[in-house]
Amino acid sequence: MATTSTPLNSLLEESLKEASIGETVHFRWHATPVGIAALWHSDDQPLTPPFDDALKEGLDVGLDLSREEREFHQVSLGLVLLFHS
Repeated sequence: MATTSTPLNSLLEESLKEASIGETVHFRWHATPVGIAALWHSDDQPLTPPFDDALKEGLDVGLDLSREEREFHQVSLGLVLLFHS
């Protein structure tokens, strides 16, 4: 996936520099001004956005994201799954 520079991606990049709220097998979790961001940090890059993995692993850090809207973004740090209302 190519990185695209958008205002939202820039905001995500800044938020991902802050301390995470948790870490699971495949993700580092961050609270951002636009929602919860799950930064993929596993060595294996997924072929499609791994939303099912994120929903399961989110529960491990106390986040029930099952009812949230979801989207994905490719930023310089990698794949970000964004969950928001």
